[in-house]
Amino acid sequence: MPLFVSSKGRYLWRDIGYTIQFDSGTISCPDDVELASGFGTLRGAYLDAMKRHFPFEQIQLSKSLFDKPIFNSWIELTFYQNEQDLLKYAQGIVANGFEPGVLMIDDGWSQYYGHWKFHSGKFHSPREMMDQLHAMGFSVMVWVCPFVTPDTIAYREARDLDILIKTPEGKPYICEWWNGYSAVLDFSNPAAVEWFDQQMQELQEVGVDGFKFDAGDSYFYRVDNQTFGNVTPDEQSRLWARYGTKYAFNEYRVTYRAGGYSLMQRLCDKKHSWGDHGIAALIPDTLLQGITGHPFCCPDMVGGGEYLNFQEANHSGLDEELFYRHSEIACLMPAIQFSAAPWRVLSADSLKIIHEHLALRSRLSAKRERSYDQAVTDGEPMVRYMEYQFPGEGMEMEIDQFMLGDTLLVAPIYIKGATDREVVLPQGRWRFEGEILTGGQKLRLTPSSAGPLILELEEE
Repeated sequence: MPLFVSSKGRYLWRDIGYTIQFDSGTISCPDDVELASGFGTLRGAYLDAMKRHFPFEQIQLSKSLFDKPIFNSWIELTFYQNEQDLLKYAQGIVANGFEPGVLMIDDGWSQYYGHWKFHSGKFHSPREMMDQLHAMGFSVMVWVCPFVTPDTIAYREARDLDILIKTPEGKPYICEWWNGYSAVLDFSNPAAVEWFDQQMQELQEVGVDGFKFDAGDSYFYRVDNQTFGNVTPDEQSRLWARYGTKYAFNEYRVTYRAGGYSLMQRLCDKKHSWGDHGIAALIPDTLLQGITGHPFCCPDMVGGGEYLNFQEANHSGLDEELFYRHSEIACLMPAIQFSAAPWRVLSADSLKIIHEHLALRSRLSAKRERSYDQAVTDGEPMVRYMEYQFPGEGMEMEIDQFMLGDTLLVAPIYIKGATDREVVLPQGRWRFEGEILTGGQKLRLTPSSAGPLILELEEE
Protein backbone atom coordinates (compact mmCIF):
# COMPACT_ATOMS: atom_id res chain seq x y z
CA MET A 1 0.00 0.00 0.00
CA PRO A 2 1.46 3.39 -0.96
CA LEU A 3 0.25 4.79 2.38
CA PHE A 4 2.18 6.27 5.30
CA VAL A 5 -0.11 7.01 8.24
CA SER A 6 0.72 8.85 11.47
CA SER A 7 -0.57 8.80 15.03
CA LYS A 8 -0.63 12.62 14.73
CA GLY A 9 -3.71 12.37 12.52
CA ARG A 10 -2.14 12.78 9.08
CA TYR A 11 -1.04 10.57 6.22
CA LEU A 12 0.89 10.49 2.96
CA TRP A 13 -0.53 8.89 -0.17
CA ARG A 14 0.39 8.45 -3.81
CA ASP A 15 -1.30 6.11 -6.27
CA ILE A 16 2.05 4.51 -6.99
CA GLY A 17 4.72 3.52 -4.51
CA TYR A 18 7.37 5.95 -3.29
CA THR A 19 10.50 6.14 -1.18
CA ILE A 20 10.34 7.88 2.17
CA GLN A 21 13.35 8.95 4.27
CA PHE A 22 13.83 10.23 7.81
CA ASP A 23 16.58 12.48 9.11
CA SER A 24 16.49 14.18 12.53
CA GLY A 25 12.74 14.67 12.45
CA THR A 26 12.53 15.64 8.78
CA ILE A 27 10.47 13.39 6.47
CA SER A 28 11.51 13.48 2.81
CA CYS A 29 9.41 12.07 -0.03
CA PRO A 30 8.60 12.91 -3.69
CA ASP A 31 6.91 16.26 -4.31
CA ASP A 32 3.79 14.70 -5.81
CA VAL A 33 2.95 12.70 -2.68
CA GLU A 34 -0.33 13.91 -1.18
CA LEU A 35 -0.25 15.10 2.44
CA ALA A 36 -3.60 14.96 4.25
CA SER A 37 -3.81 16.23 7.82
CA GLY A 38 -6.14 17.44 10.54
CA PHE A 39 -7.68 14.08 11.50
CA GLY A 40 -6.49 14.12 15.09
CA THR A 41 -5.52 10.48 15.66
CA LEU A 42 -4.18 7.37 13.96
CA ARG A 43 -7.74 6.09 13.68
CA GLY A 44 -8.98 9.35 12.16
CA ALA A 45 -6.18 9.43 9.59
CA TYR A 46 -6.66 5.78 8.64
CA LEU A 47 -10.43 6.10 8.22
CA ASP A 48 -10.09 9.13 5.96
CA ALA A 49 -7.39 7.46 3.85
CA MET A 50 -9.50 4.31 3.60
CA LYS A 51 -12.64 6.15 2.50
CA ARG A 52 -10.79 8.24 -0.09
CA HIS A 53 -8.26 5.78 -1.49
CA PHE A 54 -9.23 2.18 -0.74
CA PRO A 55 -12.91 2.02 0.24
CA PHE A 56 -14.05 -1.45 1.17
CA GLU A 57 -15.93 -3.35 -1.48
CA GLN A 58 -18.64 -5.92 -0.87
CA ILE A 59 -16.85 -8.53 1.23
CA GLN A 60 -18.03 -12.00 0.24
CA LEU A 61 -15.42 -14.14 1.97
CA SER A 62 -16.64 -17.44 3.37
CA LYS A 63 -16.98 -17.37 7.13
CA SER A 64 -15.42 -20.86 7.14
CA LEU A 65 -12.03 -19.20 6.65
CA PHE A 66 -12.45 -17.53 10.05
CA ASP A 67 -14.88 -19.70 12.03
CA LYS A 68 -12.84 -22.90 11.80
CA PRO A 69 -9.13 -23.77 11.65
CA ILE A 70 -7.55 -23.95 8.21
CA PHE A 71 -5.30 -26.89 7.36
CA ASN A 72 -2.74 -26.68 4.56
CA SER A 73 -1.00 -29.76 3.15
CA TRP A 74 2.29 -28.00 2.33
CA ILE A 75 4.54 -28.91 5.27
CA GLU A 76 3.36 -32.53 5.35
CA LEU A 77 3.55 -33.29 1.62
CA THR A 78 5.52 -30.38 0.02
CA PHE A 79 5.67 -30.98 -3.75
CA TYR A 80 4.44 -34.56 -3.42
CA GLN A 81 0.71 -33.92 -3.13
CA ASN A 82 -1.32 -37.06 -3.83
CA GLU A 83 -4.77 -38.46 -3.21
CA GLN A 84 -3.83 -41.17 -0.72
CA ASP A 85 -1.74 -38.97 1.57
CA LEU A 86 -4.19 -36.05 1.39
CA LEU A 87 -7.03 -38.28 2.56
CA LYS A 88 -4.76 -39.63 5.30
CA TYR A 89 -3.96 -36.06 6.38
CA ALA A 90 -7.66 -35.15 6.45
CA GLN A 91 -8.52 -38.28 8.42
CA GLY A 92 -5.75 -37.40 10.89
CA ILE A 93 -7.26 -33.96 11.42
CA VAL A 94 -10.63 -35.43 12.40
CA ALA A 95 -9.23 -38.41 14.31
CA ASN A 96 -7.16 -36.10 16.50
CA GLY A 97 -10.12 -33.99 17.57
CA PHE A 98 -9.77 -31.01 15.23
CA GLU A 99 -12.85 -29.46 13.68
CA PRO A 100 -12.82 -29.92 9.89
CA GLY A 101 -12.74 -26.54 8.21
CA VAL A 102 -10.87 -25.49 5.10
CA LEU A 103 -8.33 -27.92 3.64
CA MET A 104 -5.83 -26.37 1.24
CA ILE A 105 -4.10 -28.64 -1.27
CA ASP A 106 -0.81 -26.94 -1.97
CA ASP A 107 1.65 -26.85 -4.89
CA GLY A 108 2.33 -30.20 -6.57
CA TRP A 109 -1.20 -31.43 -7.25
CA SER A 110 -1.34 -30.48 -10.96
CA GLN A 111 0.43 -31.90 -14.01
CA TYR A 112 2.34 -28.64 -14.46
CA TYR A 113 1.78 -24.89 -14.14
CA GLY A 114 -0.88 -23.56 -16.45
CA HIS A 115 -2.51 -26.98 -16.86
CA TRP A 116 -4.80 -26.86 -13.85
CA LYS A 117 -6.02 -30.43 -13.73
CA PHE A 118 -5.27 -33.02 -11.07
CA HIS A 119 -2.20 -35.07 -11.93
CA SER A 120 -3.57 -38.38 -13.22
CA GLY A 121 -0.67 -40.33 -11.73
CA LYS A 122 -1.22 -38.90 -8.24
CA PHE A 123 -5.01 -38.53 -8.18
CA HIS A 124 -6.96 -41.53 -9.43
CA SER A 125 -10.42 -40.06 -8.89
CA PRO A 126 -10.42 -36.34 -7.97
CA ARG A 127 -14.21 -36.13 -7.85
CA GLU A 128 -14.49 -39.07 -5.45
CA MET A 129 -11.72 -37.56 -3.32
CA MET A 130 -13.62 -34.26 -3.19
CA ASP A 131 -16.81 -36.08 -2.24
CA GLN A 132 -14.99 -37.82 0.61
CA LEU A 133 -13.46 -34.59 1.89
CA HIS A 134 -16.80 -32.78 1.72
CA ALA A 135 -18.50 -35.66 3.54
CA MET A 136 -15.91 -35.32 6.31
CA GLY A 137 -16.86 -31.64 6.66
CA PHE A 138 -14.05 -29.95 4.73
CA SER A 139 -14.18 -27.15 2.19
CA VAL A 140 -11.35 -27.65 -0.30
CA MET A 141 -9.02 -25.09 -1.85
CA VAL A 142 -6.18 -25.75 -4.29
CA TRP A 143 -2.97 -23.85 -5.00
CA VAL A 144 -2.66 -21.92 -8.29
CA CYS A 145 -0.30 -19.31 -9.73
CA PRO A 146 -0.14 -17.02 -12.82
CA PHE A 147 2.72 -19.02 -14.38
CA VAL A 148 2.80 -21.45 -17.31
CA THR A 149 5.47 -24.11 -17.63
CA PRO A 150 7.37 -23.61 -20.93
CA ASP A 151 7.48 -26.23 -23.69
CA THR A 152 4.08 -27.68 -22.80
CA ILE A 153 0.71 -27.87 -24.51
CA ALA A 154 -0.67 -25.17 -22.19
CA TYR A 155 2.28 -22.92 -23.01
CA ARG A 156 1.84 -23.31 -26.76
CA GLU A 157 -1.89 -22.68 -26.42
CA ALA A 158 -1.34 -19.53 -24.33
CA ARG A 159 1.36 -18.33 -26.71
CA ASP A 160 -0.88 -18.80 -29.75
CA LEU A 161 -3.74 -17.01 -27.99
CA ASP A 162 -1.32 -14.13 -27.30
CA ILE A 163 -2.17 -14.04 -23.57
CA LEU A 164 1.38 -14.19 -22.22
CA ILE A 165 3.52 -11.27 -21.08
CA LYS A 166 6.20 -10.55 -23.68
CA THR A 167 9.71 -9.14 -23.82
CA PRO A 168 10.49 -5.87 -25.62
CA GLU A 169 11.37 -8.07 -28.63
CA GLY A 170 7.86 -9.50 -28.66
CA LYS A 171 8.78 -12.99 -27.41
CA PRO A 172 7.16 -14.69 -24.40
CA TYR A 173 8.77 -13.40 -21.22
CA ILE A 174 10.30 -16.19 -19.12
CA CYS A 175 10.40 -15.38 -15.41
CA GLU A 176 12.80 -16.91 -12.91
CA TRP A 177 10.98 -17.66 -9.64
CA TRP A 178 11.41 -19.99 -6.68
CA ASN A 179 10.34 -23.08 -8.65
CA GLY A 180 12.39 -22.44 -11.78
CA TYR A 181 11.49 -20.71 -15.03
CA SER A 182 7.99 -20.03 -16.35
CA ALA A 183 6.05 -17.94 -18.83
CA VAL A 184 3.61 -15.52 -17.19
CA LEU A 185 -0.06 -14.84 -17.93
CA ASP A 186 -0.95 -11.23 -18.70
CA PHE A 187 -3.91 -10.43 -16.45
CA SER A 188 -4.33 -7.05 -18.13
CA ASN A 189 -5.60 -9.07 -21.12
CA PRO A 190 -9.28 -10.09 -20.85
CA ALA A 191 -8.52 -13.15 -22.99
CA ALA A 192 -5.99 -14.36 -20.38
CA VAL A 193 -8.57 -13.91 -17.63
CA GLU A 194 -11.12 -15.87 -19.67
CA TRP A 195 -8.59 -18.66 -20.32
CA PHE A 196 -7.80 -18.90 -16.59
CA ASP A 197 -11.50 -18.63 -15.69
CA GLN A 198 -12.34 -21.68 -17.73
CA GLN A 199 -9.84 -23.84 -15.89
CA MET A 200 -10.97 -22.61 -12.48
CA GLN A 201 -14.59 -23.34 -13.41
CA GLU A 202 -13.67 -26.88 -14.45
CA LEU A 203 -12.02 -27.39 -11.06
CA GLN A 204 -15.14 -26.13 -9.31
CA GLU A 205 -17.19 -28.62 -11.30
CA VAL A 206 -14.98 -31.37 -9.85
CA GLY A 207 -15.77 -30.05 -6.37
CA VAL A 208 -13.03 -27.51 -5.59
CA ASP A 209 -14.46 -24.71 -3.42
CA GLY A 210 -11.78 -22.06 -3.90
CA PHE A 211 -8.14 -21.24 -4.49
CA LYS A 212 -4.88 -20.31 -2.82
CA PHE A 213 -3.47 -17.71 -5.23
CA ASP A 214 0.31 -17.69 -4.90
CA ALA A 215 3.17 -15.78 -6.57
CA GLY A 216 2.16 -12.62 -8.44
CA ASP A 217 4.80 -10.61 -6.56
CA SER A 218 5.61 -7.30 -8.27
CA TYR A 219 9.29 -8.22 -8.61
CA PHE A 220 8.47 -11.18 -10.86
CA TYR A 221 7.52 -8.70 -13.59
CA ARG A 222 9.81 -6.30 -15.45
CA VAL A 223 9.35 -2.63 -16.25
CA ASP A 224 10.05 -3.31 -19.94
CA ASN A 225 7.47 -6.12 -20.21
CA GLN A 226 5.03 -5.80 -23.10
CA THR A 227 1.47 -6.27 -21.88
CA PHE A 228 -2.00 -5.91 -23.35
CA GLY A 229 -2.87 -3.05 -20.99
CA ASN A 230 0.61 -1.50 -20.93
CA VAL A 231 0.68 -1.89 -17.14
CA THR A 232 3.46 -1.63 -14.55
CA PRO A 233 4.74 -4.59 -12.50
CA ASP A 234 2.80 -3.31 -9.49
CA GLU A 235 -0.38 -3.06 -11.54
CA GLN A 236 0.10 -6.58 -12.87
CA SER A 237 0.36 -7.77 -9.28
CA ARG A 238 -2.79 -5.84 -8.36
CA LEU A 239 -4.71 -7.42 -11.24
CA TRP A 240 -3.72 -10.87 -9.98
CA ALA A 241 -5.13 -9.89 -6.57
CA ARG A 242 -8.27 -8.44 -8.11
CA TYR A 243 -8.90 -11.74 -9.88
CA GLY A 244 -9.37 -13.63 -6.61
CA THR A 245 -12.15 -11.40 -5.29
CA LYS A 246 -14.73 -13.37 -7.28
CA TYR A 247 -14.23 -16.40 -5.02
CA ALA A 248 -15.59 -16.72 -1.48
CA PHE A 249 -12.67 -19.04 -0.66
CA ASN A 250 -9.38 -17.35 -1.49
CA GLU A 251 -5.97 -16.71 0.02
CA TYR A 252 -3.09 -14.43 -0.99
CA ARG A 253 0.40 -14.11 0.45
CA VAL A 254 1.26 -10.87 -1.35
CA THR A 255 -0.71 -8.13 -3.09
CA TYR A 256 -0.19 -4.58 -4.24
CA ARG A 257 -2.69 -1.82 -3.35
CA ALA A 258 -5.45 -4.29 -2.62
CA GLY A 259 -6.75 -2.60 0.52
CA GLY A 260 -10.50 -3.07 0.85
CA TYR A 261 -10.60 -6.07 -1.48
CA SER A 262 -12.57 -9.19 -0.58
CA LEU A 263 -9.42 -11.21 0.14
CA MET A 264 -8.08 -13.37 2.95
CA GLN A 265 -4.41 -12.43 3.18
CA ARG A 266 -1.79 -14.53 4.95
CA LEU A 267 1.48 -13.16 6.21
CA CYS A 268 4.49 -14.25 4.17
CA ASP A 269 6.29 -17.40 5.32
CA LYS A 270 7.95 -17.01 8.70
CA LYS A 271 10.87 -19.02 9.99
CA HIS A 272 10.50 -21.58 12.74
CA SER A 273 12.37 -19.28 15.11
CA TRP A 274 11.87 -16.92 18.05
CA GLY A 275 13.35 -13.87 16.36
CA ASP A 276 12.08 -10.97 14.28
CA HIS A 277 11.91 -13.19 11.19
CA GLY A 278 9.82 -15.73 13.06
CA ILE A 279 7.31 -15.62 15.88
CA ALA A 280 8.22 -12.11 17.06
CA ALA A 281 7.07 -10.70 13.71
CA LEU A 282 3.53 -12.09 13.84
CA ILE A 283 1.80 -9.39 15.88
CA PRO A 284 3.63 -6.36 14.38
CA ASP A 285 3.06 -7.59 10.82
CA THR A 286 -0.61 -8.37 11.41
CA LEU A 287 -1.13 -4.92 12.95
CA LEU A 288 0.51 -3.38 9.90
CA GLN A 289 -1.79 -5.31 7.57
CA GLY A 290 -4.82 -3.97 9.41
CA ILE A 291 -3.73 -0.32 9.24
CA THR A 292 -3.27 -0.57 5.45
CA GLY A 293 -6.74 -1.92 4.70
CA HIS A 294 -6.15 -5.67 4.91
CA PRO A 295 -8.01 -6.84 8.04
CA PHE A 296 -8.91 -10.38 6.94
CA CYS A 297 -5.51 -11.83 7.72
CA CYS A 298 -3.84 -15.04 8.82
CA PRO A 299 -0.51 -14.97 10.73
CA ASP A 300 1.21 -17.63 8.59
CA MET A 301 1.05 -21.37 9.30
CA VAL A 302 1.36 -22.31 12.98
CA GLY A 303 5.01 -23.02 13.73
CA GLY A 304 6.16 -21.18 10.61
CA GLY A 305 5.67 -21.69 6.88
CA GLU A 306 9.28 -22.33 5.87
CA TYR A 307 9.09 -26.04 5.04
CA LEU A 308 12.88 -26.48 5.06
CA ASN A 309 12.83 -25.59 8.77
CA PHE A 310 10.61 -28.59 9.44
CA GLN A 311 12.79 -30.90 7.38
CA GLU A 312 15.76 -29.75 9.46
CA ALA A 313 13.69 -30.29 12.61
CA ASN A 314 13.34 -33.96 11.70
CA HIS A 315 17.04 -34.23 12.53
CA SER A 316 17.61 -31.56 15.18
CA GLY A 317 14.21 -31.65 16.87
CA LEU A 318 11.19 -29.38 16.68
CA ASP A 319 10.78 -26.60 19.24
CA GLU A 320 7.39 -27.56 20.66
CA GLU A 321 7.20 -24.45 22.83
CA LEU A 322 7.65 -22.27 19.75
CA PHE A 323 4.89 -24.19 17.98
CA TYR A 324 2.28 -23.73 20.70
CA ARG A 325 3.30 -20.10 21.35
CA HIS A 326 2.62 -19.45 17.65
CA SER A 327 -0.79 -21.06 18.14
CA GLU A 328 -1.31 -18.85 21.19
CA ILE A 329 -0.79 -15.75 19.05
CA ALA A 330 -2.91 -17.01 16.16
CA CYS A 331 -5.87 -18.28 18.19
CA LEU A 332 -7.44 -14.82 18.48
CA MET A 333 -6.30 -13.54 15.10
CA PRO A 334 -8.87 -13.41 12.26
CA ALA A 335 -7.76 -16.79 10.84
CA ILE A 336 -5.63 -19.63 12.19
CA GLN A 337 -3.88 -22.05 9.85
CA PHE A 338 -2.02 -25.30 10.52
CA SER A 339 0.20 -27.18 8.10
CA ALA A 340 2.64 -29.34 10.05
CA ALA A 341 0.32 -31.90 11.62
CA PRO A 342 0.20 -31.06 15.35
CA TRP A 343 -0.46 -34.70 16.29
CA ARG A 344 2.72 -35.75 14.43
CA VAL A 345 5.15 -33.09 15.64
CA LEU A 346 3.97 -32.52 19.23
CA SER A 347 3.87 -34.45 22.45
CA ALA A 348 0.50 -35.21 24.05
CA ASP A 349 0.92 -32.32 26.50
CA SER A 350 1.73 -29.81 23.75
CA LEU A 351 -1.11 -31.09 21.61
CA LYS A 352 -3.49 -30.52 24.53
CA ILE A 353 -2.38 -26.86 24.63
CA ILE A 354 -3.25 -26.46 20.93
CA HIS A 355 -6.74 -27.78 21.61
CA GLU A 356 -7.10 -25.37 24.54
CA HIS A 357 -6.23 -22.50 22.22
CA LEU A 358 -8.89 -23.61 19.73
CA ALA A 359 -11.43 -23.96 22.55
CA LEU A 360 -10.66 -20.39 23.62
CA ARG A 361 -11.10 -19.26 20.03
CA SER A 362 -14.54 -20.88 19.99
CA ARG A 363 -15.56 -19.36 23.33
CA LEU A 364 -14.73 -15.89 22.03
CA SER A 365 -16.36 -16.41 18.64
CA ALA A 366 -18.92 -13.65 19.27
CA LYS A 367 -16.12 -11.12 19.92
CA ARG A 368 -14.27 -12.22 16.79
CA GLU A 369 -17.42 -12.10 14.69
CA ARG A 370 -18.24 -8.60 15.94
CA SER A 371 -14.79 -7.37 14.88
CA TYR A 372 -15.22 -9.09 11.51
CA ASP A 373 -18.57 -7.41 10.94
CA GLN A 374 -17.08 -4.03 11.82
CA ALA A 375 -14.29 -4.57 9.28
CA VAL A 376 -16.84 -5.47 6.62
CA THR A 377 -19.10 -2.49 7.26
CA ASP A 378 -16.66 0.23 8.34
CA GLY A 379 -13.25 -0.95 7.10
CA GLU A 380 -11.85 -0.91 10.63
CA PRO A 381 -8.99 -3.34 11.44
CA MET A 382 -9.99 -6.49 13.30
CA VAL A 383 -6.63 -6.60 15.07
CA ARG A 384 -5.77 -3.06 16.19
CA TYR A 385 -2.78 -1.12 17.44
CA MET A 386 -3.16 0.03 21.03
CA GLU A 387 -2.60 3.57 19.74
CA TYR A 388 -5.47 3.11 17.27
CA GLN A 389 -7.95 2.36 20.05
CA PHE A 390 -6.45 4.53 22.82
CA PRO A 391 -4.93 7.67 21.26
CA GLY A 392 -2.90 10.11 23.28
CA GLU A 393 -1.89 7.64 26.02
CA GLY A 394 1.65 7.01 24.78
CA MET A 395 0.83 3.68 23.14
CA GLU A 396 2.62 4.25 19.82
CA MET A 397 5.41 1.75 20.54
CA GLU A 398 3.25 -1.00 22.02
CA ILE A 399 3.27 -3.46 19.11
CA ASP A 400 3.48 -6.83 20.87
CA GLN A 401 -0.07 -6.71 22.25
CA PHE A 402 -3.26 -5.84 20.42
CA MET A 403 -6.93 -5.02 20.65
CA LEU A 404 -9.46 -7.41 19.16
CA GLY A 405 -12.24 -5.00 18.34
CA ASP A 406 -13.10 -2.25 20.84
CA THR A 407 -12.82 -3.93 24.24
CA LEU A 408 -10.62 -7.05 24.23
CA LEU A 409 -6.88 -6.65 24.92
CA VAL A 410 -4.81 -9.67 23.89
CA ALA A 411 -1.20 -10.11 25.06
CA PRO A 412 0.38 -13.43 24.01
CA ILE A 413 3.67 -14.74 25.38
CA TYR A 414 6.29 -15.03 22.63
CA ILE A 415 9.62 -15.17 24.52
CA LYS A 416 11.18 -18.61 24.89
CA GLY A 417 10.91 -19.96 28.42
CA ALA A 418 8.69 -17.13 29.67
CA THR A 419 5.60 -17.89 31.73
CA ASP A 420 4.48 -14.28 32.27
CA ARG A 421 4.79 -10.95 30.49
CA GLU A 422 4.39 -7.21 30.91
CA VAL A 423 1.11 -5.72 29.74
CA VAL A 424 0.55 -2.00 29.17
CA LEU A 425 -2.95 -1.09 30.27
CA PRO A 426 -4.73 1.99 28.89
CA GLN A 427 -6.91 4.11 31.13
CA GLY A 428 -10.07 2.45 32.41
CA ARG A 429 -11.15 -0.59 34.40
CA TRP A 430 -9.96 -3.93 33.06
CA ARG A 431 -11.24 -7.38 33.98
CA PHE A 432 -8.57 -10.08 34.11
CA GLU A 433 -9.53 -13.60 35.21
CA GLY A 434 -12.23 -12.33 37.59
CA GLU A 435 -10.15 -9.50 39.01
CA ILE A 436 -10.61 -5.78 38.24
CA LEU A 437 -7.40 -3.93 37.36
CA THR A 438 -6.95 -0.17 37.12
CA GLY A 439 -5.60 1.07 33.80
CA GLY A 440 -2.91 3.62 33.07
CA GLN A 441 -0.08 1.39 34.25
CA LYS A 442 2.26 -1.45 33.29
CA LEU A 443 1.70 -4.79 35.00
CA ARG A 444 3.46 -8.15 34.84
CA LEU A 445 0.78 -10.81 34.62
CA THR A 446 0.70 -14.60 34.48
CA PRO A 447 -2.11 -16.50 32.73
CA SER A 448 -3.73 -19.22 34.81
CA SER A 449 -4.17 -21.50 31.79
CA ALA A 450 -2.87 -22.03 28.28
CA GLY A 451 -3.53 -19.14 25.98
CA PRO A 452 -2.73 -15.45 25.76
CA LEU A 453 -3.39 -12.94 28.50
CA ILE A 454 -6.86 -11.54 27.86
CA LEU A 455 -8.19 -8.39 29.53
CA GLU A 456 -11.59 -6.89 28.84
CA LEU A 457 -12.43 -3.22 29.19
CA GLU A 458 -15.32 -2.73 31.59
CA GLU A 459 -18.17 -0.49 30.50
CA GLU A 460 -18.39 2.74 32.50
